Amino acid sequence: QVQLVESGGGLVQAGGSLRLSCEVSGHTFSSYAVGWFRQAPGKEREFVARLSWSDPGILYADSVKGRFTISKDSAKNMVYLQMRNLKPEDTAVYYCAANIPPWKVANTSREYHYWGQGTQVTVSS
Repeated sequence: QVQLVESGGGLVQAGGSLRLSCEVSGHTFSSYAVGWFRQAPGKEREFVARLSWSDPGILYADSVKGRFTISKDSAKNMVYLQMRNLKPEDTAVYYCAANIPPWKVANTSREYHYWGQGTQVTVSS
């Protein structure tokens, strides 16, 4: 079983920055993906970014490309989402997730098997 715990959410003004953290523990596979998703009130959960634990492949949603950066610290089993130039439309609960290989693209929620509890990000205008 894989456990994921997010932290780092909060309230920030538009144009500001936040860094989310995701601690991954439990049984993991060498080639799994870890992704960040978000869900705003009344909207479906949407893909934000993901990385592969075993290779350099990274993927971003168009809406965050150039503003958000996903990274990992393998020694600490941590995945980060650095968010810059935040906009009010970035307001959502942010979730990290891990999947079970094999996987192909891993940019949809149905491709993930384990989820954290989420952390709230609120961007004021």
